[in-house]
Amino acid sequence: MSLLIKKPGILTTVQDLGRRGWRRFGVNPNGAMDPVAARIANILVGNDDNTSLLEIHFPAAEIEFERDAILSICGGDLGAEIDGTEIAPWRAFAAKAGTTLRFGRKIAGERVYLAVRGGFEVPVWLGSSSTNLAANIGGYQGRRLQARDKLEVGEHASLQGGSRLPAVSTSLRPHYSRFPTVRIIPGAEFEYLSDRGRESLLGQDFSISNRSNRMGFRLDGVPITLEKPHEFISAAVCFGTVQLLPDGQVIVLMADQQTAGGYPRIAHVVSHDLPLVGQLGAGDKIAFHLIELVEAEQLAVQFEKELSLLRVACRFAYG
Repeated sequence: MSLLIKKPGILTTVQDLGRRGWRRFGVNPNGAMDPVAARIANILVGNDDNTSLLEIHFPAAEIEFERDAILSICGGDLGAEIDGTEIAPWRAFAAKAGTTLRFGRKIAGERVYLAVRGGFEVPVWLGSSSTNLAANIGGYQGRRLQARDKLEVGEHASLQGGSRLPAVSTSLRPHYSRFPTVRIIPGAEFEYLSDRGRESLLGQDFSISNRSNRMGFRLDGVPITLEKPHEFISAAVCFGTVQLLPDGQVIVLMADQQTAGGYPRIAHVVSHDLPLVGQLGAGDKIAFHLIELVEAEQLAVQFEKELSLLRVACRFAYG
């Protein structure tokens, strides 16, 4: 079967969880801005976590299903509906051939993830289907989707008769907000901050600049200072690294982040809270709360345990 893009929306791309193991060659990983929503969307339709899916921004795409399909929508709430019937996020649902999925209004968050049982048949580059817009490679012809594009869906086993389509409990859903407090751990250059710099990092509210994109979110706030001027060599960075820019402002690196940078790495957003950042948009606010590495690890382990339970339940649902 295939999906027809009737209207492309402002930015709709094929993503997965990104390219792993290629940073040493300067290849940035790409992938979903909200990896938790992407993983859950795939699990709900019986796919592997890393199966290709669509990342959709608002104004959103309009998509026609040419055959019956099992879908899920996770992440933000953009008022999804199929031929006028509202579709709740964070659950799987069936779409009939000839029906059209639309997103009418932005209720919460900035991005939704549309997973289809079987995934999308797109070329895999360096082990990933994610779109690299800068390099014009990966995903669907290395670009955002356009009107009249068709995405082929992979083969999959049919749903067993009488099976109920699964949904996600509220305990697994990220608590999105337009003003989240995000947990961070100290970065390699955290110790170079002055006392006032640490107070500025942890004691103020930052605004997401309109100069932000998938590579990084620039934050506007009171400038952060170092104890004294210092030369830093380029070093590895990752999704969630908080870098201090020369003007005292900070940037949170996102899914399309570079592989290395020379700005001080003053903190890292813990993986558990990356979805909260990934759903922000220009004008939203954010605050930081410092925790220890062991607490960040405990959050990650507990989430993976709960996600495993969901995965087992969905496998039972699909036989």
